[in-house]
Formats: sequence, C-alpha cells, structure tokens
Amino acid sequence: SNSSAESLDRLYPAVGSTKPPRKRTTSQCKSEPPLLRTSKRTIYTAGRPPWYNEHGTQSKEAFVIGLGGGSASGKTTVATMIIEALDVPWVVLLSMDSFYKVLTKQQQEQAASNDFNFDHPDAFDFDLIIATLKKLKQGKSVKIPIYDFTTHSRKKEWKTLYGANVIIFEGIMAFADKELLKLLDLKIFVDTDSDIRLVRRLRRDISERGRDIEGVIKQYNKFVKPAFDQYIQPTMRLADIVVPRGSGNTVAIDLIVQHVHSQLEERELSVRAALASAHQCHPLPQTLSVLKSTPQVRGMHTIIRNKETSRDEFIFYSKRLMRLLIEHALSLLPFQSCTVQTPQGHDYEGRTYSGKQITGVSILRAGETMEPALRAVCKDVRIGTILIQTNCNTGEPELHYLRLPKDISEDHVILMDCTVSTGAAAMMAVRVLLDHDVPEDKIFLLSLLMAEMGVHSVAYAFPRVKIITTAVDKKVNDLFRIIPGIGNFGDRYFGTDAPPDWSDDEDALST
Repeated sequence: SNSSAESLDRLYPAVGSTKPPRKRTTSQCKSEPPLLRTSKRTIYTAGRPPWYNEHGTQSKEAFVIGLGGGSASGKTTVATMIIEALDVPWVVLLSMDSFYKVLTKQQQEQAASNDFNFDHPDAFDFDLIIATLKKLKQGKSVKIPIYDFTTHSRKKEWKTLYGANVIIFEGIMAFADKELLKLLDLKIFVDTDSDIRLVRRLRRDISERGRDIEGVIKQYNKFVKPAFDQYIQPTMRLADIVVPRGSGNTVAIDLIVQHVHSQLEERELSVRAALASAHQCHPLPQTLSVLKSTPQVRGMHTIIRNKETSRDEFIFYSKRLMRLLIEHALSLLPFQSCTVQTPQGHDYEGRTYSGKQITGVSILRAGETMEPALRAVCKDVRIGTILIQTNCNTGEPELHYLRLPKDISEDHVILMDCTVSTGAAAMMAVRVLLDHDVPEDKIFLLSLLMAEMGVHSVAYAFPRVKIITTAVDKKVNDLFRIIPGIGNFGDRYFGTDAPPDWSDDEDALST
C-alpha cells in the first residue's frame, strides 16, 4: 500500500539514492561475560574509553559494524565468530534488544497475551540509540538500559559502558533508520532460511523467556513474519555484505575480517610517540604545584631513588613522602571563613573546607599505595580505583577495570599515581573522570615523581586539572622511563620483579 511505501521511505533511503559520507564513530555495549577466551588469546568485551591524542581530543575512532537480519537468524553467532577472528584486544557487542521502548500499562497487557508487536520499528527507541552512539562518538561514557524479556520492561539498573577498537551493533532493525545508518562503517545482513529462524525462535523463547509454544507461533504469524517481509528483508539492499546461511558461511566471515583489519591499520597511531614530541621546551604550567624541596624532602628522595635501598626502607620513606604530598594537596582545596567558639568562650576565626566531599581515586597498582596516607588525613574519604595497563604490543595504555563511587561528579577528586612519565595513563584516567561528569577544575593529579613531559602533556590537554608532585625530573628515555627516575615504583614497593618492558606510567600486571 501507499502508506506502507511512505513508511519504508521514511525509515531508510531509496535504492540508488546518494549516500552521505559515512562518519566513523566510537560506541560500546553491554556484553556478558566481559571476557571472550579463544585458542589464541583473551578478548576484552567490556569496552574501554577511546584513546585521546596530546590535545586531549579523540585520535582513534572505533570501527562500527552494523549487523542486521531477521529474528533468530544467527546475528549474535556471526558477531562472536567475527570477534574471535579479528584478534584485536578490545571488542564490544551492542544489542538493539536493549533499546526497546518502555511500554504503557495497556501495552504491557498486550505483550503478556502475545498481542504486542515487538518486531515493528515503533517498538524501538531510535532516539535513544542514536543519541547514545553520537555521545560515544564524542568520547563520552554512556548508560545502556537493560531489558527484561520476561516482564517486557526495562530494569532499574543501567550499564555504564565504554568504547573499543571494534563495535558490533546488532539487531533486526539495525538498518531501519536513516540517522542510524550514518553511524555504521560496515553493514552486514545475515540471511537465514525462515524455517530455520522459526525453529530457533521456538527453542529460544520457550527455554530462555518462559513462553509457551502456542504463544510463540501466534506471535510469529501475527507479527514476526509480516514485519520481516515489510521492514527487515527490504533493508538487505542497504548492506555492504550479505552473509547467506549465517554462521555456516566462513568465507563471508573471513572477507569481513580482512576488511575490518585493513580499516584498523589505517587508523593506527602511536600516542606515546606523539606525547614525547609535543609541548616540550615550554615553561612548566601554572597548574603545577611542587612540594618545597626542603632538606627533609631531598633526603627522602635520596633514599627512595637509591637502587641499593632495601624494600623496607623504600616503603617507609615512600609512605612519609606520600603523607607530605597528601597534606600539601589538601591545602590547595577551596576553604571558606568560619567562626567557632573555643572552650574558653571566645570566638576563633578559622577556615573550613567549602566543597561537598573528597574522593580518592588510585590508578592501580602503584597508586593504591597512596590510599593509606589519604585515609589517615581525610576522615571518611571515599576511594575508587582505575586499572590501566600498557599494551605490550602497541605501548598504549588501556583501561581494564573501573570502580568509582556514586555521585562522584559532585566531589573534589584526588587522582593518585606514584610516577608519571609521558602522562599517557594519567590522561586516560582524567578522561574517565570527565566521562563521569567530574568538573576538570575539581581534579587533583598527585604523583610522587613526574617527568616534565608528563606535566606538559596533562596540562596541555586538561589545563584546569591541578598537578601536584614532590619532584619533577627533566628527561624520559626511549623506553619512556623517567631519568634519573626512581625505577618501577610498584615492583620496588611490592617486591615483584619488573618485566623487561616496564614503564613508569603503569605497572604491567598479568591478567
């Protein structure tokens, strides 16, 4: 009918229409479990923040694959096969099923009796999908709804998610919106025989979603099959690659993997090398505060820098230096005038912290050694942790773990790491805090030792972040180690052997 034709035209471009230039994007998704183990390696599927260049802006964008096809066509299986074959460390799978609209009470009743059409474009919250992808494209973290298919409703909790090297966005209506199409770098349609799809749907809905066979068949005949014929199958013409027989077509999957690899190679960029050559020979920034080099401070540095110092002495004097550093940082927090009455009945004009509260965030593992010093001088302080490790192959920092307190956006945040050389890990950690809406001027980066390169990199990218340290060394060598430096702080503190490719920014831990 004419109305159906108009509806289709609204949803996706006509055949032969001029396609706008594709915009590359970063995205991410909900994925369980967060690890995918193959015969070769472990692939992280929980996502990470996109990396940023020396200007603090995004330098790499994820390659976004759109994966469309009918219900139970094997899209998720094909996506998993692509992920395994790609052999890249960070891949996420975002399901369109997370973005079903919130149903009204009447629609809930219809869904309970299998009379609600979940296979129509109007069932999906395209505005939320597009807004989510666009926000991720700007390098922001996003929250993804979690949909309960048993109750046909969104759960109260949402997932906070990050980007990756490759994003796979899959769903029956993945190609059914013009704006959404612009965000996809590669469009794949999984074409599977309708009889096979029906059998798979019966098995899935009965075993996983608590449906009965009559209800599944009723829903299939009334909604699923007509929607496929009207809205899904016509989008096959928009696909760059059609995969007949789904996961059984290994030739098509190999072709997809080769194409994605070629695209990723074009985007490679050595961030650390860029940081090493940027913003040098400039005066140290005004946002930097260095603890006064008193004879006591100088003496403690002499002890902890000495390679002959025993581990016990290294720990003892490091803790003393950390305490002084924390005390100095707290003196830079905002204070306001306050009058109190002494036990003698006289007024005392004092000062009191004018913020809401203070949160400490340690960059694991070395940064956690500073937590006791912060707890000792800051009552009831909340603590968060970020684990950033260097990729041994690329030399770039990657986020592996994140735990931050709720409502951290209202706090002054003490970001702790013991040494900062290029500033790569510190910049990623700052970016994570900004993604959680912490104001830039409320972030205090604390480190026992920093290289001038790291100071310049962080200050240039984030000019309102306060940088506080006990000493600044001039140089970083070709392996990004601070010279003269302190060695690998984490290994000296915890008594572990340093790996051959250690750096001062992050302690390389086994995962």
